[in-house]
Amino acid sequence: MEPVLIVLVVLVVVAFIALIKTIQVIPQASAAIVERFGRYTRTLNAGLNIVVPFIDRVRNRIDLREQVVPFPPQPVITQDNLVVNIDTVIYYQVTDPRAATYEVASYIQAIEQLTVTTLRNIIGSMDLESTLTSREVINAGLRGVLDEATGKWGIRVNRVELKAIEPPTSIQDSMEKQMRADRDKRAAILTAEGQRQAQILKAEGEKQAEVLKAEGEAQAAVLRADGEAAAIRTVFEAIHDGDADQKLLAYQYLQTLPELAKGDSNKLWIIPSEVGDALKGLGGAFTGLTGNGGLNGSAVAAPSAAAPAATQVPLDPSAGPRPLDTDTKGAARPRVDPAREYRKIDPE
Repeated sequence: MEPVLIVLVVLVVVAFIALIKTIQVIPQASAAIVERFGRYTRTLNAGLNIVVPFIDRVRNRIDLREQVVPFPPQPVITQDNLVVNIDTVIYYQVTDPRAATYEVASYIQAIEQLTVTTLRNIIGSMDLESTLTSREVINAGLRGVLDEATGKWGIRVNRVELKAIEPPTSIQDSMEKQMRADRDKRAAILTAEGQRQAQILKAEGEKQAEVLKAEGEAQAAVLRADGEAAAIRTVFEAIHDGDADQKLLAYQYLQTLPELAKGDSNKLWIIPSEVGDALKGLGGAFTGLTGNGGLNGSAVAAPSAAAPAATQVPLDPSAGPRPLDTDTKGAARPRVDPAREYRKIDPE
């Protein structure tokens, strides 16, 4: 009984192992390569799969999802003989598990080496400044070369990114100085432009202020002239309406003469020649009042412009009144005797 029991136990264990090897469960987004006696038979997709135990063998399982592989920094020489370290990141996806298994030994290592060589070819044809500012161009070039080379491997390269581009330390210092100088230059230009605009605005403001001031003064002068013209017109109309005669005008003229002598700084003043005409008019008025040619029977004549009576008087009052002459118009005027001495009136 014991040998039979042992055989039954062995058979049960073998059947259990065979059952386990027969049923293969493949997760989603994965695939498995099945070989029969070392030869590729088929590819197992996601789900429950049945294989022949002890004959079929699952070689490896492949993840069909998109993979991200960062590569370590690689020294690359640019066209201007500068060494820069470039970090790259590859986004790839396995599209054919059979090709990825049998066409290349290690597709990740193959992608890395192909990326390095392609990157050196692309960067070698560009200078440092172009390398720093042309990431899209570099990415597109890398992706085109990698996608073409990895297509036969059953791999599709979706994206290639440059994670970092590190130039030498000396170049970085020079670039920082250049950027600082460029920023200082732009700041100086902006400051000068601001000052220029401020001066222009200030000059325009002063110009407008002067123009407005001149316009205001011109308008004020016009209004002032209009006012003076209106005042003169009013006075002129009032005089004509009042019908003032020559006597009144002569009297008003004489009343303004004392105003000429006012002021402490006046040392000498000259009576205009028109005073003679005024006095002549007053003399004629007084003659008309007395009716006998003068006040108290004596003739008083207004001096003419040739010998103003208001500017010359005899030195000796006891010599009597000055003799009278008549001018070309027949008016009486004092005669100037050459034999007599006269003195001029001084306001002091």
